[in-house]
Amino acid sequence: MQEVYEFLKNCGTYYLATVEGDQPRVRPFGTVDIFEGKLYIQTGKVKEVSKQIQANPKVELCAFADGKWLRVAGKLVRDDRVEAKKHMLDNYPELQTMYSADDDNTEVLYFAEATATFYSFTGEPKIIKF
Repeated sequence: MQEVYEFLKNCGTYYLATVEGDQPRVRPFGTVDIFEGKLYIQTGKVKEVSKQIQANPKVELCAFADGKWLRVAGKLVRDDRVEAKKHMLDNYPELQTMYSADDDNTEVLYFAEATATFYSFTGEPKIIKF
């Protein structure tokens, strides 16, 4: 999982896919954190992406850097604990102008039943499950 985290941090931007009804939805994300041994992302509960995840927690993200790409498929689980939100926001102080660990909007979610696959044009895929 540490390798997945480092790749996503290095990319800066990754793309998260959700489903709305029968329509895929993809958007850029930039937050990633490891807290209590789990890989987390962050968004706002008022956003459509949050509503899509709550309706169907199966997601996939994709990131590309240095000729390699990563896909992570799994379920996102909401963690409403202030400690988890604070940990994320401490790692992204620029978000603290929009989000707070104790507001009703900040949402942190961790991957469960996740499969991360690293790909390149020259090597075999590398699979990590967490």
